[in-house]
Amino acid sequence: MWNSFFYSFPIQLLLLHLKKNLVLVGIWVLLLLIILEEFGKVLGIPYLFLDPEYLNDVSWMGFFLMGIGFAVFTMAFHMTTYIMDGAKFKFLAILSRPFLRFCINNSIIPMIVYVVYFVSVILFQLENYDFNTWGIVKYFMGFLVGNALTFWIFFYYFSFTNKDFFVLFTDTVDKQLRKSKLPRANVIKRYKDRKRTSDKVLTYLDINLKPRVIRHDLDRFEGNKLLKVFDQNHLNLFIIEVVLVFIILFLGFFRDYEFLQFPAAMSVMLIFSILTLLIGAVIFWMRSWSVFVALSVFLVINWGSQTRLMNRPHSALGLNYDNPPAVYDLDHLEDLLHPDTIRKDKAKTLEILNNWKSRFPEEHKPKILLLACSGGGQRAALWTLHVMQQLHISSKGKFMENTRMITGASGGVIGAAFFRELYLRSQSDSTLDLTEEKYLEQIASDNLNSIIFTLMVNDLLIRNQTVEYNGREYLQDRGYAFENQLNINTKGVLDKPLKAYKEPEYQAKIPMLPITPLIVNDARKLFIAPHSMSYMGVSLLRHQGENEKSQAIDFMRFFRNHDAKNLRFISALRMGATFPFITPNIQLPSDPRMEIMDSGLSDNFGVMDALKFLYHFEDWISENTSGVVLVTIRDSEKTLEIEKKTPPTITQKLVTPLKNIYINWDNVQTLHNESLFNYFEEMLSIPVERVEFEYSAKDFYESQEEGLIPGNLTTSDPEIQRASLNWRLTAMEKRDIMESIYSAENQNSLKRIREIFSMDSR
Repeated sequence: MWNSFFYSFPIQLLLLHLKKNLVLVGIWVLLLLIILEEFGKVLGIPYLFLDPEYLNDVSWMGFFLMGIGFAVFTMAFHMTTYIMDGAKFKFLAILSRPFLRFCINNSIIPMIVYVVYFVSVILFQLENYDFNTWGIVKYFMGFLVGNALTFWIFFYYFSFTNKDFFVLFTDTVDKQLRKSKLPRANVIKRYKDRKRTSDKVLTYLDINLKPRVIRHDLDRFEGNKLLKVFDQNHLNLFIIEVVLVFIILFLGFFRDYEFLQFPAAMSVMLIFSILTLLIGAVIFWMRSWSVFVALSVFLVINWGSQTRLMNRPHSALGLNYDNPPAVYDLDHLEDLLHPDTIRKDKAKTLEILNNWKSRFPEEHKPKILLLACSGGGQRAALWTLHVMQQLHISSKGKFMENTRMITGASGGVIGAAFFRELYLRSQSDSTLDLTEEKYLEQIASDNLNSIIFTLMVNDLLIRNQTVEYNGREYLQDRGYAFENQLNINTKGVLDKPLKAYKEPEYQAKIPMLPITPLIVNDARKLFIAPHSMSYMGVSLLRHQGENEKSQAIDFMRFFRNHDAKNLRFISALRMGATFPFITPNIQLPSDPRMEIMDSGLSDNFGVMDALKFLYHFEDWISENTSGVVLVTIRDSEKTLEIEKKTPPTITQKLVTPLKNIYINWDNVQTLHNESLFNYFEEMLSIPVERVEFEYSAKDFYESQEEGLIPGNLTTSDPEIQRASLNWRLTAMEKRDIMESIYSAENQNSLKRIREIFSMDSR
């Protein structure tokens, strides 16, 4: 019995994969870790698989597409391993439908992943939703139908094309095969290799899943003819592989059609499929040379990536890339910070502040509000918008009227910009209700499916499709897919050039909102705003000759010859929210080329810019206002419990240094901002008050359990409920973000806002 089990075909295939196909097994292991929430949980990667969203809805259709994705990846694994290793088991050649039987016996690894996926989906859905059994059953029915349909299409094709020994070697077919010049050159060599192998298989699982004993009279069959059976099968597999890859890439021409923007996890499965097919092709055709060839190809591609064909810039829509690039050196940067230039920009901002002050009675000194909102992907965008709606309610509509500057990073600025645009529109449309829930639904709509789909069908190859904007053509990429989807989600209200906000800001109808991405080249900030803000690049009004490194570059002046005023505003928002690998860094028309990264790397909370603005206009604020209120909207807790350390494993020791840098970056910026705020509070001659809002699932659940707020939700580990850093949120994550406003700290902050505006009433 032991020999029958150990030398069964499924077990021998499993051992073979563990012995020589570790790269292919590694892809399955990675998929398993994702499903078990052991990989990428902070970024929300597991939720893409456990809660797939299609057309902004988690439904049976999303799981149907996931079933297709799993089936394609599984078949890619079967086809690749059959081509690589099928000839080692020559008994397959004399069986009818050899590839089907190979797949059945090769299914241990896929079946383990499938079972874990089913269990994980059930546990996730039960934990995060109030689902009845029928709701989960519908999801699984969708998955199984998509899975079964895809498998049927594959095997239907193979049933007509793949031949076994007895069918293939009739006189007619054999004569045709002998005339064929398709892969027969290495038959003799492979037959000799096969004779040297010592693979021992006693039993295999038949189509009905019953074990069958392998016949031992295979030596009477001619070895070269057995290999011809595999060759014929391999040819058909190769054809379907080429067709499969072609179909996936062909979909790229229609990626703007919303119904083709598959769930992000399905796109990941298709990427895994292409990777598996490529790995198998290299190993099969190159054999012992595969490592050398793969390394050589990588080096060639790596070198070629520097060429003009493969290294075309990711553009900002609206800018003119045809004009000569702007000179990007220290002399030019110094010229942009001439004292006269700084005075001119400060004078323009003072005009804006005076226009704002004129909206109040002459004798009244209002509070001036500065809003600083943190980055954090879509959770920050939703949280910022939600808090601003609550501020609007608590202040009885006066909050935005008193706010003069909005600073921040990434998703927080996107949420704030959306609310600011709605506020601007409400001034000419009295029917527009800023607090409607539909705006929260819009900003929280999925923005990841289109990004990952475009990455698969376009950005992994040579980008060749273009989009026209303002009379100019730009190459499409996943960054454009992000912009386009954001524009769709927000119903097009943000799709306007940067200059469209110049007059509303000048007339003080809306607060100023500079977008401040980090410049990779020299770590300076790029201030993108309709009004030049060169003064934000220095700590004080400098005199010529002072030895101070400029801290920022004014976008409008630096790119004045490149139509800076017509920069697409959504492109500017994307520049400030460039998530590594998800949305590519934008390159701007300068020499050397300026490259832009996420604002959060320099100041994720916007506090530094708000305080610098306060410093530059301290005299005016002191004379014309009754004080400053700095409202901070964080998408993370400011104060966390000290984590208990356990003895690390060797793997943890290797990754801990990088992990510590990532985790502590938030804490480093928080501590720096605390010191900076305390310093400014003591130094400035005007009263400064800070009102803080934090997204914290932990605070909400603790307040609920203590009976401070209504509700009966509980959890043993509140951190599990924290929304992921992503451009797609699950329904549970959206609910957690929304309900976090009811924490004791946030309710106290709203109470303080009510008190401030009550005292500041005219």
